[in-house]
This record gives sequence, structure tokens and C-alpha cells, in this order.
Amino acid sequence: MSSVLERPALKWIPLALVVGTALSGCAREGFYDDRNLDYTDVRPAPPLVLPDSRNPQRYGDAMPVPQAALQGSRVERAADVAPPPSLSIGSGLQPEFVERREVGSDTWLVVAADTGTVWPQLEAFAQSRGLGIVQSDANRGVIETTQATLSLQSALRAGSSEVRCEQGGRAVGNCLDALEEYLDARSTTASASSWNAQRLSGERSLQIRQEGGEWQVQIPQSAERVWAELDHYLTLDFTVENRRVLLDKSPQDYSFLVNYMTASEEGRNPIEVAFSSDVRRMTQNIRLVLEPQGNQSVLRAVNESERDFSADDQRELLERVSGYLR
Repeated sequence: MSSVLERPALKWIPLALVVGTALSGCAREGFYDDRNLDYTDVRPAPPLVLPDSRNPQRYGDAMPVPQAALQGSRVERAADVAPPPSLSIGSGLQPEFVERREVGSDTWLVVAADTGTVWPQLEAFAQSRGLGIVQSDANRGVIETTQATLSLQSALRAGSSEVRCEQGGRAVGNCLDALEEYLDARSTTASASSWNAQRLSGERSLQIRQEGGEWQVQIPQSAERVWAELDHYLTLDFTVENRRVLLDKSPQDYSFLVNYMTASEEGRNPIEVAFSSDVRRMTQNIRLVLEPQGNQSVLRAVNESERDFSADDQRELLERVSGYLR
């Protein structure tokens, strides 16, 4: 009778066991070292401490992140509503790297980059212009100079920042002009990373919800800031005759009057149009109203025409407009 090891199917088992044992011995320290195991027993090292004798002008944070980036309250849970497409896709708008916002006499800049990216540029601007820096506080996002105060905070849109240049609480026009030119000249390197940050950001700062049969947008920002942002984009986007037109605006009561064709009206097929009382697709006047609620605001769409304006129409318009703030 032949030995079990003489069978072709089993004769290689001893060799396989030997090879497997040899390779397992090399897996930790040989050619196949699994370094993932090295991280299981890692202990944090003490932070690097620079000597007190160092020159504070030469040593500091390479990329300080201002605490201004954390300003603005955040909702605890996102609304159960799918976000609208981004500005560049949904409405055909492509925001500039540096844009200006105005509400009355208040003026500031909106930069399409996060505060951590803009802060070093503000410091470089103040130094290059010889403004005489008195104090620079990255935690507050404030640079005090002998001529004006530069301040930085996060903007309404994710990944963007707001920059102000003020003296005695009033905007300094010449300073903002110079800042706009300076930041815009550096947009080539900063814009790509900032736009990627916007696209990757899953955090939403507003909610679309229904209360009492009415849709509304709850925005955790002041009505003045929100109105300035809506004013900018409605002026750019609501310019299509017989589709969407900005008719009037009132910064005093934070409202806009638009002439708008709802998606349900635009989507009516020719048979529906032919057998309805309206022989063509029609627009209607809708008033967008911002209601201040302390440091927050609520956006509503109020029908000011005799045509029907359903809850679905209301939600569709509010989703489009609130897309400017994302």
C-alpha cells in the first residue's frame, strides 16, 4: 500500500507548511513588514516648545486659523430636503474670486476662500502697504493698524470669507478698493483650493422646512448679511424675460419683488395649455421676504398675484434662491 504522502494531491502539504512558516516570520521584520502594527502602541510626544528668547517676529504659526472661521451658529440636524445644485451648475452663475457687498453705507468684500487661506494674505497686505500694524490677532480675525481695522470672518457660503476695512465703525472705500485689487491678483493659486473646499463641504448652515403648510428657509445669519448676498445674486440671475426678473428690492424691510415662472407652470405640456383658461405659460409676481429673528432670519415667498401658488411652487422657488447661500 502506498504512503499517504505519495499521493499527488497531498505530497506538497509539508512544503507548503514550511514556506508558510518562513514567510510569516518575515512578515514582521523582513521584506513584507506590515507597518500598520507599528501604530498600535504609539504614544503622543510632548509638543515642541521654542525658547522664550526667540524673536517673535521670526517665529509664529505658519498657517494660523482665525477663530472667526467658527462664527455663526450651526443647526444640529440638516433638513430632510435634497440641496439644490451649486451656483455654477444650477443657475449658470460663476462667482468671482473677490466680490463686493453693500447694504446702505455698509460695504465689505466676499472672498471665495476660507479664512485660513485669506488671513495670511491680509497680514501681507497690511505689511506691503505700510499701514503700521498695531496689533494682529488671528484668534479674532482682526488686524489693527494706524489707518484702519481689517477684520475677517466666515461668509454665508461654505468655504468663503468676509473681509472688512473700517475706521470708526465706517467702511473705508480706498482701503477696500486696494484690498480687492490685492486679493484678486492672488486668486490664481487660492481659487482652486477654495472651490474644492466648497464642493467637498457637507455642512449646511440653513434649513428648508414646512410650518403650517408654508415652506420657509431658516438661516442662522443676520438678515442684513443674508439680504446683501441675495441682492447680489438675484441681480445677476433674475434677468431672463418671461422667466425670472427682479422687479424691485427694499433693504429697509429686507424684501425683493420678483416676476417668476414656476417649474410647474413651465412644465405644462401643450395639451394642458390648450385646454386651460390660460392659453400660454404665465409668470407671476412673488415677494421674497426676510424676517429678522435676532442673529437669525427666515426667508418666505409670498404670492402677490391672482394665479395659484402651491406649496410645491413655494418650495421650488425657495430652494432655488437659498442655493445662493450654500
